[in-house]
Amino acid sequence: MGTGVGWIDYDQDGLMDLFFVQSAATDIYKPPHPLRCALYHNNGDGTFTDVTAKTGVAGEGHYGQGVAVADYDNDGYPDLYVTGYGRAILYHNNGDGTFTDVTVKAGVVDEGNWSTSAGWFDYDKDGWLDLVVTNYIDWSPQNNMWCGEHRPGYRSYCHPGNYKGQKTKLYHNNHDGTFTDVSDASGVGKPESKGMGVVLADFNNDGWPDIAVANDSWPNFLFLNKHDGTFQDVSFVSGIAASEDGRYEAGMGIDAADVSGDGFQDIYITHLDFELNRLYHNNHDGTFTDDTFRSGIGNKAILLSGVSAKFLDYDNDGWPDILQLNGAMLDNIQLYHGEVAYKEPLLMFRNLGKGIFDKVSDSLGPDFLRPIAGRGLATADYDNDGDIDIVTNNRGEYPSLLRNDGGNANHWLEILLIGTKSNRDGIGASLKLTAEGVSHVEQSKGGMSYMSASDPRIHFGLGKHSKIDSLEITWPSGQIDRLTNVPIDKINAVKEGAGIVAKNFPKIPSTQPASSQPASKPASK
Repeated sequence: MGTGVGWIDYDQDGLMDLFFVQSAATDIYKPPHPLRCALYHNNGDGTFTDVTAKTGVAGEGHYGQGVAVADYDNDGYPDLYVTGYGRAILYHNNGDGTFTDVTVKAGVVDEGNWSTSAGWFDYDKDGWLDLVVTNYIDWSPQNNMWCGEHRPGYRSYCHPGNYKGQKTKLYHNNHDGTFTDVSDASGVGKPESKGMGVVLADFNNDGWPDIAVANDSWPNFLFLNKHDGTFQDVSFVSGIAASEDGRYEAGMGIDAADVSGDGFQDIYITHLDFELNRLYHNNHDGTFTDDTFRSGIGNKAILLSGVSAKFLDYDNDGWPDILQLNGAMLDNIQLYHGEVAYKEPLLMFRNLGKGIFDKVSDSLGPDFLRPIAGRGLATADYDNDGDIDIVTNNRGEYPSLLRNDGGNANHWLEILLIGTKSNRDGIGASLKLTAEGVSHVEQSKGGMSYMSASDPRIHFGLGKHSKIDSLEITWPSGQIDRLTNVPIDKINAVKEGAGIVAKNFPKIPSTQPASSQPASKPASK
């Protein structure tokens, strides 16, 4: 399954730092050297420094899987939630360059579960971030059955259908550093799940955040927020639970964006080889249409295993593109399917406008051609130059840090939200940008991708528009801020009720090399 990766400006210096999740030894997995998570500080010159030991986030002995980043206690510093097998860890950011493990005190251990992805959102709009955790299957070394042929080298991972699924968890923030498990009471935890990815967004534009979960060989979930602390399961009636022909596919990565410019969030879900990666178009009435072929994506990745997916406007033309990280789950896959590789290249689908896509990976440089066993994927403008960069966590080898120096040929705008009445991160806000009469809507979402966390700043590609008419921000609290004369080609911090406020975002010179060497070579399963 591999592990995730997250961007976090842990010291609030205006530069995105990097957190890599790592697994650990188990009864049936003995790595050749000790494993730990790793936090790298962005030095502002294109290099990173390993600060894991002094920050206290190594997590030795914890079989980590994914990461979610947000400021859950509204103190101005982002915190880390690390999912994993058997338990999870919540690291509170102390604001002095260190973190404290507060998992037990906070009540979010998720004991005995195999947690994968997680995301923060304010589902009841009380100004405090709540936590969604996707859990996978009830597997243990004791029930680890043999799958595959009974001859050397042919053993394979068992299909998740052989195991019982676990609950999706929802933890309500009590405003005092603790959380209450409201999974069953809210309706989110009632159906059995085999969750891999989650995205938290407002899918019906009613101003309340909803939950979409990618499940592995199990119906995908869509829970609509009922505004009373509960959710309605509309997975099947919405059309995203199964493929167009009614099959439950191996859902892994998931993300949401308005790909057609109609103001509603569409959904993209990745799957294993011989299954299609699905683009679901939002019909504005609570239902979705499978647009995979109409969009031009079709079966162009039919032999690839899509693990992670992320929407990003890599060329700043104003249309969200699709980045997909691939890699088969079985390292011996070619013994069973000679036409399928274990290591596979990245994919980029460029949005030509109105949700029509063209595969352009081959034109984006040699790193898009290099086969990797990709797992976690996250995006950020780590050099603060206005175009979106990429980091991937790869199984059994070093991560990949891909710096984008082409997208800023077009104009752009980035917004860091600072909530006051709303949660500090402004998660759940809707931003409507109008430039020369053309409007584009973005949301500040939770979750996304596969076990990973991306840059929280909202990015707008402006194409050739040299100015914007207005930026209207609807905060989770209901506060609406309408800004004019917003400077473009820069990152702006916007405070709820106050408008643009001063904050420094140092720009890294493009002549400097990017460096992302990990503390130790990953060996995660």
